[in-house]
Amino acid sequence: MKKLNVADFDYNLPEELIAQVPIKKRDESRLMVINKEKQTIEHKTFKDIIDYLDKGDCLVINDTKVLPARLYGKKQTGANVEFLLLKQMEDDIWECIVRPGNKLHVGAKVSFGNGLLHGEIIETLEGGTRRVKFTYKGIFNEILDKIGLMPLPPYIHEELKEKNRYQTVYAKYEGSAAAPTAGLHFTEELLEKLKQKGIKIAKVTLHVGIGTFRPVKVKNVEDHHMHSEHFIIKKEDADIINETKKKGKRIISVGTTSCRTLETVADKNGFVKETEGDTQIFIYPGYNFKCIDGLITNFHLPQSTLLMLVSSLAGREFIIKAYEEAVKEKYKFFSFGDAMFIS
Repeated sequence: MKKLNVADFDYNLPEELIAQVPIKKRDESRLMVINKEKQTIEHKTFKDIIDYLDKGDCLVINDTKVLPARLYGKKQTGANVEFLLLKQMEDDIWECIVRPGNKLHVGAKVSFGNGLLHGEIIETLEGGTRRVKFTYKGIFNEILDKIGLMPLPPYIHEELKEKNRYQTVYAKYEGSAAAPTAGLHFTEELLEKLKQKGIKIAKVTLHVGIGTFRPVKVKNVEDHHMHSEHFIIKKEDADIINETKKKGKRIISVGTTSCRTLETVADKNGFVKETEGDTQIFIYPGYNFKCIDGLITNFHLPQSTLLMLVSSLAGREFIIKAYEEAVKEKYKFFSFGDAMFIS
């Protein structure tokens, strides 16, 4: 099999199609429905997703919650700095991206929110991130809620007016550095209608890392190494997924994060079990899916691992063709953009 080149996953995207703000009503974004067997493309509205799901099908959602992880602070010299929390390593010790990196060395002390929170750099890690020890009075997450900002992706330049619009309506467990964006289209009402139709809903938790936005810097796809992300699947959710499989109904993953969790855990027959761990699974064309039958997802960056994942499910040429049609039809792209359902 010929080597896959990262350049094979490129497409031309005019900048004005990158969504800068969320749509007013979550489920009124556009939905491109593509059928991988029939190679058809339809243009719908997101709430029409209900017409494409059958009684007994199971939607698997990721209930992670985004931390307001972007902190602006001051060094003792008065210089402005920015920290982005990536991962809790121990109680009050976090791995952070710090800017300007060349001015923040071991021993540097920073104050955030007029002294509500203090941080000290205790180690420089591989890749340039830092171990930071935080001190504060009260509850860390409450302080974060007060002074932290949502860590919006670098391609969003508009200010986010309402924090909760970068959270899914079912977000529960804090720990993500980015939203599982396919889930942003669901409203409470739509989820209720889906349940009434007899569609099952199972949950997984995968805390999305900032590596989601890291560009692929190698030429050959196989040479890329994925960052590690932490996930949890509970017994009651594993049971719902396995029951659906046994009945011959479909498992529809909401987002690439749910997909990667399920494919990490699934055995060769597609069954999953209660488990907690870390995944670095990298899904690209040639991969054989074990668990999922369909995927609800947003439109992804050119040459990204997420575009490779959707290409492995629906075929690279068909996906590139669908993306080119989305550009022509002026769909909105990326985190606050429109959705695609691959069935």
